[in-house]
Amino acid sequence: MSQLASDTAMVLAAGLGKRMRPLTATQPKPMVRVAGKPLIDHTLDRLRDAGVAKAVVNVHYLADNLEAHLRDRTAPAVTLSDERDLLLETGGGMVAAQDLLPDPFFCLNSDNVWLEGPRNCFADLSAHWDAARMDALLLLVPHKGAYNFRGSGDFHMDGAGRVSRRQDRRVAPYIFTGIQLASKRLLRDAPEGAFSTNLLWNRAMEEGRLFGIPFTGQWFEVGTPDAILPTEAMLRDG
Repeated sequence: MSQLASDTAMVLAAGLGKRMRPLTATQPKPMVRVAGKPLIDHTLDRLRDAGVAKAVVNVHYLADNLEAHLRDRTAPAVTLSDERDLLLETGGGMVAAQDLLPDPFFCLNSDNVWLEGPRNCFADLSAHWDAARMDALLLLVPHKGAYNFRGSGDFHMDGAGRVSRRQDRRVAPYIFTGIQLASKRLLRDAPEGAFSTNLLWNRAMEEGRLFGIPFTGQWFEVGTPDAILPTEAMLRDG
């Protein structure tokens, strides 16, 4: 197995899952089943298969449900970052959990579903990681590898892998998969409370320290109930 840059991943699982209603009226979005298992198990199984030993999972919405499900999980070993009192969004969630995280750490959404390419994405991110130059390295999928996705894309990437945002009324060639490898330098001097990771990325972009690599597998957007059946059909067909 390829050497990984980190043995730990932050798994973002605290959100309200509003776009997945009504399925999230009685369960958190990470517990919504796709292809026979909860979304968060797709994510944690991928981490396990890649050799990531530990996962820090943040919880807020219907947190007891998620905590009970994760209680017996050993691979990866799960530690909770409790946001029951205040939902902190993606950036605030990372900052709140930073004492539980090594440097660097993987960070990914709990509702990701993907099929790996020739090399698993965590090994690929690790192989391209350069702590001296990078605050974060994003896994970006081209439109042809993104299923159920109907947007205009998120990022451009130059020949050196530096990332810039899509301009208004334009199409960008890459979509953020929700998976990144991040330095704790990214979290420095962060605001208190709830905020988006975009705030930290913007600073890293201005400093030329936000990079990306293209994902060589297939990535599935599972943001709404109507995306579940097509995703299950594509997973079944490989």
